[in-house]
Amino acid sequence: MAVAERTPVDFWFDPRCPWAWITSRWILEVEKLRPIEVRWHVMSLSVLNEGRDLSEHYQKSMAEAWGPVRVCIAAQEKYGTQVLGSLYTELGTRFHNEQVPLSREAVEDALEAAGLDRALADAADTDQYDTALRASHKDGMDRVGYEVGTPVISVEGASFFGPVISPIPRGEAAAKLWDGVRLVAGTDGFFELKRSRTRKPIFD
Repeated sequence: MAVAERTPVDFWFDPRCPWAWITSRWILEVEKLRPIEVRWHVMSLSVLNEGRDLSEHYQKSMAEAWGPVRVCIAAQEKYGTQVLGSLYTELGTRFHNEQVPLSREAVEDALEAAGLDRALADAADTDQYDTALRASHKDGMDRVGYEVGTPVISVEGASFFGPVISPIPRGEAAAKLWDGVRLVAGTDGFFELKRSRTRKPIFD
């Protein structure tokens, strides 16, 4: 029997976003139950929020968020896009599940755990990779518009922000959500379905 061909699903993430992290763990759950193949891409909340009137706290957060996305792009350029998934997992596990503060040591540890060169952490403090970062960011955001954030998902010509969920759906619940999201996202003229968030990100 021939193995069913898997549908590519492109996923844009910023490793500092807790909501994108939850969605990314959901899409990996879906990958076990539906014939899809997740392809990872980098977007940047720091780029997205350039020139916007932000609170002092959020300005500080956006300044710090440059480092991890630059490191992801540096890793992609050295090793190829196939390493982004494992690097994102290592970064996200530290930042979100373990609540490890952002530091060079945390980034180096994530790189090493993903089997990558620890020296790539140098990229956090340089704009050397910003052209490639901005291009990757633009590729994702151009599909959905600039009024949204991360994650962005694109599958078979349908692109959308989200879904924003908490906690992470598991098993058949994850697959059912995927089926529903694909249904509405593939409907011509469909733009938005939203309600206020009533809980914080739940990672486990």
